[in-house]
Amino acid sequence: MAELKTAEVVLTNKNYLAEAKTRNHFLTMDQSVASGGDDSGATPVEYLLAAIGGCVSMTLRTYAERRGWHIGEVTVKVTQHQDENGTYLTEEISFEKEITEEQRKKLIVFAGKCPVAKMVKGETKIVTTIN
Repeated sequence: MAELKTAEVVLTNKNYLAEAKTRNHFLTMDQSVASGGDDSGATPVEYLLAAIGGCVSMTLRTYAERRGWHIGEVTVKVTQHQDENGTYLTEEISFEKEITEEQRKKLIVFAGKCPVAKMVKGETKIVTTIN
């Protein structure tokens, strides 16, 4: 059975400041000042972008290490865009070490196998209850 992952978020009485706990880690979320918050932390969207970037970089490192490829640091810049067709994300991936064209082709395919990106791209069902 897969490990159950949970995050609990409490929206405090301080405007939009939210505090999240997952395992033994604490995260702070807020809205920007322009959106009515105090800018005391990253926004939920920024955390989502960071989660995708973190997952993609770790997925690529795992793939490269299993093949004995030394790619050095992996940088993934995830950006949210909006145009007349709606909202979309872009990923810009770079490696500290030089990679071959063959490695580039394989790594771009494997980047799409990141579990977080797959969750966002697919239709993950969310069951909501109010207690």
